[in-house]
Amino acid sequence: MESPQTQQEEEEGDVIEIVTTTGDRDVVDEGHFTSERAQILIREIMGCNTDLENIKQNINDVQNKMKNIIDVLGRV
Repeated sequence: MESPQTQQEEEEGDVIEIVTTTGDRDVVDEGHFTSERAQILIREIMGCNTDLENIKQNINDVQNKMKNIIDVLGRV
């Protein structure tokens, strides 16, 4: 992880604050946005997509379990 920006660096020019899902904060000068930082954000997006897919699968699993329980109760 990079060292925090100094107050002087934060006050110069336009800054963009990037907050990731892990709560990490990056303050970057708009003119110094690098492809490395873009790659970091792309990896963060990919991680979020993976998390969403896992959540969707868990929801499907729970819905199927509930359906099976309801089917069993309907036969009783």
